[in-house]
Amino acid sequence: MESPSMDTIYQAISALYDNPNGNEKEKASTWLGDVQKSIHSWKVADQLLQQKKDVPSCFFAAQTMRSKVQHNLSELPQDAVVSLRDTLVAHLEGISADTSPPILTQLSLALADLALQMLTWQNCVSDLIKLFSNKNYFVLLEILTVLPQEIDSSSLKLGENRREEIKTELRANAQDVTFFLKECINSNPNSQIALKIIKCMTSWIQVKAISIQEVPQNAVIGFSLQVLQDHTSINILHDAASDCICAILHCLEDNSNNTEVEKLLFDNVSALEASYHMVVAHEEEEKAANYARVFTELAEKFLGKIILSTANGSAHFAMRALELVLMCVGHHDYEVAKITFNLWYRLSEEVYERDYQPLTDAFKPHIERLIEALARHCQCEPDLIQLPDEDEFFDFRMKVMELIKDVVFIVGSSSVFCQMFATLQADLSWEQTEAALFIMQAVAKNILPEEYEYVPKVVEAILSMPEDSHPAVRKTCILLLGELCEWIERHPECLEASLQNLIRALHDKRLANAAAVALQNICKACRSHAAPHAATLLRAARLADELALPLHTSSTLMRALAAAIGRLPHDQVSDILPLDQVFRMGTSSEVLINVATLNVFNIVSLNPRSQLTVAMREATAVQLAGLNELLKSSKEMKKGTSSDPVLWLDRLAALFRDVDVLPASGAHPCMPAFRDAWPAINDVMIKYLQRSPAALVEGDTLGSVLQCAVAACALDHSDANCSLMKFLHDLTRMASATRTDDHHLKGLVNTALTQYGETLTYALLEASVLHLHSYMLAEVGEVLLELLQWQRGAGVDWLQSALRRLPRAPPAATEHQCWQFHQYAMRAEKCKEMTRLLRDFARLYR
Repeated sequence: MESPSMDTIYQAISALYDNPNGNEKEKASTWLGDVQKSIHSWKVADQLLQQKKDVPSCFFAAQTMRSKVQHNLSELPQDAVVSLRDTLVAHLEGISADTSPPILTQLSLALADLALQMLTWQNCVSDLIKLFSNKNYFVLLEILTVLPQEIDSSSLKLGENRREEIKTELRANAQDVTFFLKECINSNPNSQIALKIIKCMTSWIQVKAISIQEVPQNAVIGFSLQVLQDHTSINILHDAASDCICAILHCLEDNSNNTEVEKLLFDNVSALEASYHMVVAHEEEEKAANYARVFTELAEKFLGKIILSTANGSAHFAMRALELVLMCVGHHDYEVAKITFNLWYRLSEEVYERDYQPLTDAFKPHIERLIEALARHCQCEPDLIQLPDEDEFFDFRMKVMELIKDVVFIVGSSSVFCQMFATLQADLSWEQTEAALFIMQAVAKNILPEEYEYVPKVVEAILSMPEDSHPAVRKTCILLLGELCEWIERHPECLEASLQNLIRALHDKRLANAAAVALQNICKACRSHAAPHAATLLRAARLADELALPLHTSSTLMRALAAAIGRLPHDQVSDILPLDQVFRMGTSSEVLINVATLNVFNIVSLNPRSQLTVAMREATAVQLAGLNELLKSSKEMKKGTSSDPVLWLDRLAALFRDVDVLPASGAHPCMPAFRDAWPAINDVMIKYLQRSPAALVEGDTLGSVLQCAVAACALDHSDANCSLMKFLHDLTRMASATRTDDHHLKGLVNTALTQYGETLTYALLEASVLHLHSYMLAEVGEVLLELLQWQRGAGVDWLQSALRRLPRAPPAATEHQCWQFHQYAMRAEKCKEMTRLLRDFARLYR
C-alpha cells in the first residue's frame, strides 16, 4: 500500500463517522483498517495528532498509535522507538482539560504499552511523574491508571520476567504515587477527578504494588471508605470505591502476620452496614450490589481464619462477616443474592474437606438461613402462567439448585425436605408452594430410601394432584417425583402409579419435557422393576410424533424406554420390537425407539453380536444416507427440522452414545459402523483406540495419525484440542500399561511413540508456551506427564531438546529457567504439578 494523502485520510474518516450510507461506511472502515496495518500509519497518526482538525480524526490517530505500539512495535528500528516515546509524550503534554476522554485514554495506553516493551527505558514511572505531575496532572492520573492494567495484557506478550521487572519498579515508586494521589485528593477534586484517583489506586493495588502495611496511612483507601459510607454518593464513584476496597481486601490473602491491619479493615468495612440499610430503603439496587460485593469479599478473605478458629473451638472476630453476607442474601433482588454464591461454595468445600462434626454444626444456622432466603428468591411472579424457561430467572434457579446440592450436607437433606414440607401445610399462594417444592427437588436424591414419614405423603400428594392445579406447580411436582427415583426404587408399589401419572402428563405440552425427564430418571433407577412396564413405555414412546413433542423431549423419552428394556431377556425384547424391523421406520420417534432398543444387547450372548453389527450398519446407513442427500440438495436448511444437518449428526452421535456393548474377543460389532460413519464422528480415533486398537495400531496408520497429531497440537480450539489430548493420553497409557492382553499391540505402540516421542514432546511444549490458552494446558500436562513417565531415560533428552528449540528472543525463558523447568518436569508425579509447571513456564513467553 502506497502512502495515502492526508486529504484522502480525512475524507475516509468523515465517511466513517458522518456518512449516512451504510455501504460507504463499511468501505471507509475497511480502507482505514488497511491503513492502520500499513507501515505508513505511524506517520499518518502523528500528522493527524499534530493538526488536531477534529475529534474523529484525533481519536482515529490515537487509536492507531495504540494499536501499532501494541502489535507492531517491531516495525520500527531501535532509535525510532526513542523518538516515538518523545512524540507520544509531546502529544500528551498538549492535552487539555476539554480533550475528549477516549483520545486521552488511547494515547495513555500507547505510552504505557511502549514503556512496558521498551527495555532501555529504566525507571519509566519516576520519569513520567516528573514529566507530568506539575503540568497536566489529569494526564498523569490516566497514565498511572492504565500502566499497571497493561502489565498482564495478553496482546503485549511481555513474558513473566519483564512483568516482574515492571512490578518491582512499581513497588519502588509506590510511595511517590501514593503521595501524588494524596495531593490530588487534598485539592478538593470534582467527581470526575475523584473517580480517576480511586481507579488509579485500584490499578496499583491489583498488581500488588501497594503494601498492605500502608493501609492505615493510605489517603485514597480512606477516601474510598468515605464514599461508601455516604449512601448519596453518585453511582460511578460508588462502583469505583467498591472496586478499590475489594482489591485491598483481596490482598489480605497475602497477609499472615499483621492482625492490626486486618482488624482495622474489618471494622471499617463492617461499619458500612448502616449505609447498606439506607440504600435498601431508597431502593438503590446498584449500590446494594456493591455492598454485597464488598461484604462477600470480606468474608471470603477471612474464611480460612474463621474455619481454623471455629475448628479449634474459638470464635474469630470476622465471623460477623457471614452475618453481613446473609443480610445481602435477604435483599429483595435475587441478583444481589447471587453475588454471594461463591462464598457459600468455598465454605462448603472447607467444611467438607475437614469432615469435623463440631465444625459442621457451627455453620448449620448460616446454611439454614441461606436456604430459607433462597427459597423466597425462587418464587415466581404471581401472574406467571408457567415456569420460566431459559431466561435470567431460570438460570438463577438452576444456580440455586446447584448451590443447595453443594451445601445441604451441612444441615442434612432430610432436615431441609422436612422444613419445606412443613411450610406446605400452611395456606400458601401457588408461587410459595412451587418454590418450596423446588427446594425439595434440589435435595430429593439425597433422601434416604428408608424415609417413611414425609416422602410417602409427598408422593401421594403428587400422584393425586388435580389436573387443574397451576401448571408451574404441576411441572415442579413432576420433576420432584423424578428426583425421588431412588426412593421409588426401594418402594416399587409406587412405580405403576408414578409411570401412569407421568405418561398422562406427556399429553400436556407444558409438562411433556418434565414428564420425560422424570420417566428417564425413574426408569434408570428402577431398571429391574421397570422392565415389566416396557410395553407401556413403548406405546407412550410411539406417541411422540402424534403429540408433536419436541425432538429433545422425544429423545429423553426414548432413553427412558432404553433403560426399561435393557434388563429384559433377548426373546422378550424381540416380542416387543423384532430386530428385523429396527431402523426401517422413518419418523423421529421411531428412529429414537430403535436407538433405545439396541441397548438391550448389553446382556445378550455372542450369538446376537452379529445381529447388532448388522443393525448398527443399517442404523448408521439410514442417517448417513439422509445426511448425504441433504448435502447434495439445494433445500433451504431450517433449524430443528429434517433439513438441519445437525439433526442427522445428532442421531449418529446418539447411536454410539447409547449403544453400550461390552467388547469381547474378536471384531467389535460396531467396527463396520465406525468406518461408515467416519466423516460424521469427531472423536473416532479415541473410539478406535478404546474398542478396537488393532485396526489403528497395525499397519502404517498409526505413524500417519501421530504426524497429524503433532501438527494439530497447536490448534487453538478447546474441543478439538481436548479430544486430541485424550487420544494421545490413551495411546501413551497403552504403551506404558504393565498389564495388557496383547503384547503385540503394545510393542507396536511402543515403537511408534519411541519414533515420534521427541517430535511430540516439542510439539506439546511449543503449543503450551506459544499457542494454547492457559485453561487448555491441563490436558496437555496430562499427556506430557504420561509420556515422560513412560520413557524416563529418553524423556530427559526429549525434553532437553524441546527446550533448546524454543525461541530465545524476549519474551522468553532464561537458560536457568529452562533448566529449572526441566528438573521439575522430570520429577513431577501428578497431573496438577505438570499443569502448574506448564502454566508458569508459558507465562515467560506471553
